[in-house]
Amino acid sequence: MNFSPSTISRAVRLRRAGALLPVAGLVFSVLAGCKPSEHHAADVWATVNGTEIKRDEVEKYYRSQVNPEGQEPSQEEALSLKLNVTDQLINNEILLERAKKLNLEASDGEVEDKFTELKSPFTEEEFQRQLKARGMSVDDLKRDLRRQLSIQKLLNREVAAKITITDQDVLDFYNTNRNQFNVAEPRYRISQIVITPRKELQVRNRKNDDATTPAEAERKAKMLTDKLNSGADFAQLAMDYSEDVNTAGNGGDLGYIPESALNQSDPILKKTVIALKPGQVSPPIQLKDSIRILKLVAREAAGQRGVDDPQVQQTVRDTLRNRKEQLLRSAYLATARDEAKVTNYLAQQVVETAGKLPDAAKSTLPPIKPAVSLPATSSPANTQ
Repeated sequence: MNFSPSTISRAVRLRRAGALLPVAGLVFSVLAGCKPSEHHAADVWATVNGTEIKRDEVEKYYRSQVNPEGQEPSQEEALSLKLNVTDQLINNEILLERAKKLNLEASDGEVEDKFTELKSPFTEEEFQRQLKARGMSVDDLKRDLRRQLSIQKLLNREVAAKITITDQDVLDFYNTNRNQFNVAEPRYRISQIVITPRKELQVRNRKNDDATTPAEAERKAKMLTDKLNSGADFAQLAMDYSEDVNTAGNGGDLGYIPESALNQSDPILKKTVIALKPGQVSPPIQLKDSIRILKLVAREAAGQRGVDDPQVQQTVRDTLRNRKEQLLRSAYLATARDEAKVTNYLAQQVVETAGKLPDAAKSTLPPIKPAVSLPATSSPANTQ
């Protein structure tokens, strides 16, 4: 459910949105030839069974996806992304209505529990700062949480619960993809917490915590070591305090590092990793540019992994489940859209103006930098 503001992911989204335009153009051209356009307010960009999706809502999600530090999107890029956002908001509304009809709408208690979970890592001041960075109020967040929880309950019952993975499925996949389970060299799954002795341009941890001097970095490393020694969860601490923008969000997980790559790393890091046993955490490691705390999650020897290997089993079942769930979600959404009355006024205007719609392509407010510490609850659910 989450969007990334990176250039690559934006380009993927634009290609997806652009790929739909020829079909949309054909449909709306036919509609335009059959009946006059429906009357609607200028700020209504779509309707789903009479429920309006307004420009302000599309603009809010659009701004959260555009990197304010990157290059300004062209008019065509901006409009393509807004079409994509509008389409996903339409999908959300369709699924939300279905959830309500099936009595699967999230309860007040479920919303409050999720809200408390999101808020718990922060002080009140930090939490309010996160909301402000997203351009949201508490009511906005709770409304989005209710929508996402309701849609998830619907998809869990109507899609996920209907998926079965048999032992034969696992065996067939393994036999077809044996090479994927042949480990060419020893490898190590490592997680890390990174502390830098300087002010970072971007802080990507949940606490917005940043050591800015060598002394602060040492104090922070000691604090984290004390917490780890007291039984704190490594992944949670990484999300709260690590200053590495690439790994803090996923609990510091670096994935599997092959021995050849480890040999090319700092000798101190290699020596530390080799000395650790799976599950062990290192003391703080002082490097030239940072202090790191490492956890060895798992160690794998080279060789062919058999189909009875628990990790192979889990990997295959997760892969097959994800594939089937993606397929069923797409099919479920397609049938739901067939049964809904949807009008996309923004798409109609794009077709009628041959893509020249400056007012819709240009945001009236500057992009809002997403607050990375909170999940993307304010983004349209990615149901595709």
